[in-house]
Amino acid sequence: MLLAAGSALAETAALRDIRVWASPESTRVVLDLSAPAKYTLFTLSGPERIVIDLQATDADLAALSLPASAGVVNAVRLGARGVAGLRVVLDVNAKVQAKSFLTQPNETYGHRLVIDLGLEQAPRTVKVANGDGQRDIVIAIDAGHGGEDPGAIGKGGTREKTVALAVARRLAEIVDAEPGMRAVMTRTGDYFVPFRDRIARARVQKADLFVSIHADAFVNRAVRGSSVYVLSTRRASSEAARVLADRENAADLIGGVSLHDKSDVLATVLLDLSQNAAISASREAAAHVLEKLDHVGQLKKSEVQHASLIVLTSPDVPSMLVETAFISNPDEERRLRDRDYQGRLALAIHGGVRRYFYDNPPPGTQLAILAARERGQALRHVVLPGETLGDVAGRYAISVDDLRQKNQLETETVASGTILEIPVTGT
Repeated sequence: MLLAAGSALAETAALRDIRVWASPESTRVVLDLSAPAKYTLFTLSGPERIVIDLQATDADLAALSLPASAGVVNAVRLGARGVAGLRVVLDVNAKVQAKSFLTQPNETYGHRLVIDLGLEQAPRTVKVANGDGQRDIVIAIDAGHGGEDPGAIGKGGTREKTVALAVARRLAEIVDAEPGMRAVMTRTGDYFVPFRDRIARARVQKADLFVSIHADAFVNRAVRGSSVYVLSTRRASSEAARVLADRENAADLIGGVSLHDKSDVLATVLLDLSQNAAISASREAAAHVLEKLDHVGQLKKSEVQHASLIVLTSPDVPSMLVETAFISNPDEERRLRDRDYQGRLALAIHGGVRRYFYDNPPPGTQLAILAARERGQALRHVVLPGETLGDVAGRYAISVDDLRQKNQLETETVASGTILEIPVTGT
């Protein structure tokens, strides 16, 4: 089956290298070319393999080093095809969906043909509650760039993707050590994850906040400092149009509500409400993070910035992008390589996130109980139909007697809709 074809090009290309990047969900194969090449890609079975035929392309077959097996790719084979063509065969160990595209040179690589091989994924198990019946707050931590995308590169050779992953891993450790919080990472190794897949992974895990970690760069190496960005309202509007246009596929949800069966007016109202709430929460959380970063190093901007960034466009998950420092600044590049400094950055981001959620604890979370205890306040619970005092007591890890005493109840019978005060100290 023919899957893709490049446009007709007259220039002869040379295949210079083949690279393979594997992630838990997909495998990316990159063909480094001296120039764009016309190509066709198709799959074959018995055994499973992906075939890429490059036209007007040659290679030094004896000198070219083929990559080792990685991900779904067991082996890469190469051979001449006709007078002026080249065939690349990827032997794969499972049925895959192949997508391909040509890309232009950047600061690190020249012309490339990229082939993404994706597997069908089983539904993920999402932890929604801890042992006390209260769910954890989920923080999605996104290490920017990865794989063939190094991000910015400092004068000393430090790559943004490496720094971002190091800070993200440290942040995840700190978040997981915080009672009532749980971290999920969009990538855990050196591989690339498309922007919208990063958003999707956060939403699948029912994230309460999305934090993307980066390191800034500028042509003037004297520029330095940290910045925190949230989504601009202009980008939010264009993203809303995209979501509404695609809602018939039921691929985009807001707060778990599908838009595919809603009228244009209702869908627009629901999406606007969700996005406005997400941007407002993003701005408040980002302000706390920025304040904490001010104690670690210099700030480039003392206010939260707004930007048109795809990675921040989830319609219902508050999101921020943290530019930890300028990797293009020699002093800050050295600091970004330092493990202690990476830890200080992670602690600052966590401190800001923690302050935001202690000020705004979502109902039904363990952190809501901890925040109330910190303030010496009582929680309130609305009794659901069929719910008993024993159910409520178990949910908040208190005794039935404490619950009855706090609410001056004579019996354990309670009507649905009753508002109970929850003793946060257990006394």
